[in-house]
Amino acid sequence: MSSSDGPAQTVRFYDITANEQKAKFDHRAAVLACTFGDGTHAYSGGLDMGVRECVVFLLFCVFAFRMLMAMWIRIDLTTEKVTFLGQHENAVSAVNYVREQNVLITGSWDQSLRFWDPRAETPGVSSHTLPERVYHMDVVNHTLVVAMASRLFHIYDVRKMSEPAQTRESSLKFMTRSLACMADGQGYAIGSVEGRIGVEYFDPSQEAQDKKYAFKCHRQAIDDVDHVWPVNALAFHPVYNTFASAGSDGTVSIWDHKVKKRLRQYPKYATAIPSIAFNADGTRLAVGVSYTWDDGEEGAKTAERPAIWIRKTGEEVKALRRVAFLLSWAASDGSKQRKATKYLASYRPIDGLVYGHEASVLANAPHCNSGLRDTAVSRRTSCLVGGAE
Repeated sequence: MSSSDGPAQTVRFYDITANEQKAKFDHRAAVLACTFGDGTHAYSGGLDMGVRECVVFLLFCVFAFRMLMAMWIRIDLTTEKVTFLGQHENAVSAVNYVREQNVLITGSWDQSLRFWDPRAETPGVSSHTLPERVYHMDVVNHTLVVAMASRLFHIYDVRKMSEPAQTRESSLKFMTRSLACMADGQGYAIGSVEGRIGVEYFDPSQEAQDKKYAFKCHRQAIDDVDHVWPVNALAFHPVYNTFASAGSDGTVSIWDHKVKKRLRQYPKYATAIPSIAFNADGTRLAVGVSYTWDDGEEGAKTAERPAIWIRKTGEEVKALRRVAFLLSWAASDGSKQRKATKYLASYRPIDGLVYGHEASVLANAPHCNSGLRDTAVSRRTSCLVGGAE
């Protein structure tokens, strides 16, 4: 967890089983980003423009949270030693680690990306100039997505950084507040300050781009007035590819982006939520709760004390409602059944972890046409062959 808690800007490691802090690392300025590396190292960056490495010989912390800083470092959890690796010309706003290549990527308000090899005597590898300040980054497989000011996006193959594979403008009208890549590597979701989420796909074909969409969220009507809160954080479930969103309204929602439905909204927290993260197997969701200055200094006077909540995840993240949705939606309508058949046929292997037994339910539904039943049987067979059940 990283934070900008008054004069002692820190990165902290927690044992969530014992519910205790194991180590704390002070920084010279507010910490804006941190991430784990290869399981024994963590990295942070922030307003002091440097990058540091943290050596974690005993891994007590499961989650990395973003909040505020501009250098990056390495921290030794047993000795609390911090190693300075390099520096940007302005605040370090985003930090990601690509395990397949053992490369750390940092993005900055100085309008650049920098690649680092923490194992090398001279860690700096390369620098890449961007047209705008970096606000957020995320990486899946070899695909890096960079969200910048002016609603600009660059999509890179990290193995070929000479130029972006794609350049895009945000599908949302206002500033990007959050970004997360899909677990299956097919696309990403973005959140904005005006309470909207956009779902985008990497495939540039017209067919794939026709699937992208945006929707309103983290809104509430109070006394007939529509109140809108920023979407501060997004996180995809590592197994089921559903995703969580968190906002300044103090709520966390779980979404199934394929059927465009909310699966669950957790009880409201005491104040805004700037950061969320799933653990490696998706059985836990960490929720960082703290004031986000949406109401300025006046709001800070009555702000709740910052807190981290760890909640167990359950059926709500599995999108088990997807087939039930298809059943109720298709009903006896032939046109909708044909669409449902095409939709079910598009399930990717990751979906087999959930939908093997659900497909059998659909296959035996009496109102489904033969095409929909046959597709369901086919999907169930592929799931069983893959050993999902």
